[in-house]
Amino acid sequence: MPQTALIVAHGQPSDPAPAAAEIAALAAKVAAHLPGWQVGSATLAEAQALPQGIAAAGRSGLIYPLFMAGGWFTRTLLPKRLAEAGGADWRIAEPFGTDPAIADLTVTLAREALERRPEGPREILLAAHGSSRSPAPSDIAIAMAARLREELGLDRCEAAFIDQSPQIVHVAATMPDALCLPFFAARGGHVIDDLPQALAEAGFRGPLLPPVGLDDRVPGLIAAALRAALAPAGS
Repeated sequence: MPQTALIVAHGQPSDPAPAAAEIAALAAKVAAHLPGWQVGSATLAEAQALPQGIAAAGRSGLIYPLFMAGGWFTRTLLPKRLAEAGGADWRIAEPFGTDPAIADLTVTLAREALERRPEGPREILLAAHGSSRSPAPSDIAIAMAARLREELGLDRCEAAFIDQSPQIVHVAATMPDALCLPFFAARGGHVIDDLPQALAEAGFRGPLLPPVGLDDRVPGLIAAALRAALAPAGS
């Protein structure tokens, strides 16, 4: 029987369809790296998406949280919604943003962006979501910023947030010519609307890079994480 995985993202409650289509497209790209696997997708913003995904699989499987940290959504809400959807036998993998390969990719993306503008300031604004419910999302972004600063020899690298302090608008105003790297797993309202608005309000002039989760290398990294999550212990 094929291995079964379901990529689950938060989605966009105010307009679920575009985000759902984006995650479905990602699932198809991941499946291309996993011959013989069944890889589906669901967003929590769609009331019936998770139950339908579980029902379509018809067996236990693996949930892959397309989240940047293991906070309230992945530790509390997702298990609750999974149980309600009839997925009590499904396993939940570690979230996207906690994968060391994704941290390595973030360093690579920052290095590549710096190389594309060698005359610009060696400063990076790592824009992240943050959370009012859990310190986990900010902790991982702050640690990532520290790693970028050390490994790339940056003059400055700061993590700033949409949902908590320090907010993006305030930090961006102090480094207006930096590179802005969105530390997000997908493109949603925060990336499309809130982040550009905060940067504009701050008078930010530097390049705004695509979110980490949109890089072409991501599907292969997710596929590797799924294989590792289901590999026999000790293999």
